[in-house]
Amino acid sequence: MGGGADGSSYGHDHAYIATVVATYWFVSISMVYLNKVLMSSEGISIPAPLFVTWFQCIVTALICYAAGMVGEHYKKLEAANAASGNNNKDSVASSTDGKASFFAQFPKAEYKVVTGQKVFPLSIVFVGMITFNNLCLKWVEVSFYNVARSLTIVFNVAFSSIVLSQHTSTKTMGCLAIVILGFFIGSNGEVNFSLKGTIAGVASSLFVSLNSIYTKKVLPAVDNDHWRLTYYNNVNACLMFLPLILVFEHQPVFVALVSGQFLSTLFWGAMLVAGIFGFSIGIVTVLQIKATSPLTHNISGTAKAAVQSILAFYIWKNPPTFLGVLGIFTVLGGSLLYTLVKMGESKISSKAPPATQQQSSSSVAEKDVEMQPDPSSATATKHRARTGKE
Repeated sequence: MGGGADGSSYGHDHAYIATVVATYWFVSISMVYLNKVLMSSEGISIPAPLFVTWFQCIVTALICYAAGMVGEHYKKLEAANAASGNNNKDSVASSTDGKASFFAQFPKAEYKVVTGQKVFPLSIVFVGMITFNNLCLKWVEVSFYNVARSLTIVFNVAFSSIVLSQHTSTKTMGCLAIVILGFFIGSNGEVNFSLKGTIAGVASSLFVSLNSIYTKKVLPAVDNDHWRLTYYNNVNACLMFLPLILVFEHQPVFVALVSGQFLSTLFWGAMLVAGIFGFSIGIVTVLQIKATSPLTHNISGTAKAAVQSILAFYIWKNPPTFLGVLGIFTVLGGSLLYTLVKMGESKISSKAPPATQQQSSSSVAEKDVEMQPDPSSATATKHRARTGKE
């Protein structure tokens, strides 16, 4: 009987892990594809990527606010049960289905001007990151998207070496060389190569790396709570995008307004779903890391990126070339090797003093180039994914 129970639990765990990984793949790939539609399909969307990105920030901020209200409700229930000594298994707050603990992670969403000012430098980087990310997606083919944005880990190592004076191993440099080689191979093999799209992809990679650095500096201002930081970041971004839209996109927005495009339920439906997916990617990223490990999460992200690129050849009718496909797999292979090397270095340094150990382990999960596992840590991975801009 005991063996049967263990077998059932073993099967249940594997089924749960498979479900979480499949959900992560579905949400991540769907979000990229849907954003591509919103960025480049004139029949469904409007030629105003800043406006589209601004709306997604609004959706994320509203979801954070609603999640905070639900979180407060569950915290009050848990506090009431603790005070009354109620251990009823049927209680909502003390249920074993995990819902209470899940919702309780969301803090109350409130905006304080002083805190918002402290977060503002990070928000500038955040706006640059998601803007160039979406511009890259607008201008390049979906199959080339991962290649165009593949230099994040290169910037991570460069900033770590220059700013933090961290030593870079020969193995790490070899992995970076593979990624850079894949970037140039893929660029050379891209039939519909877009210089401005590629530049936007490189700029996005630069801002992704800066985002991880500034996140570490700003987190103490929000009590080291990544959900609270997500809320402040998106509220700040909503305000910062307004003048950019007025300057650069007032004409297409006005045309969409007078032409009736803003009355399209398909347009707003796609916008809303993209915003929800943007928030959901943070949830499923955390779930996948918890269900597996940071290393497995990165491996899953690599495999997902490969499938996403290959599917794009079929779905988006992107013309494949030998060099184009070789570039994709060279970039992903170099990124995966980088993850494995960093994991190995982290294990070696695990016997070091705590301060040294923290420095080493901070670069384990660097990869998923979409809003990726954070180039700095598994914890910051959760934050970047929670920004919702894959």
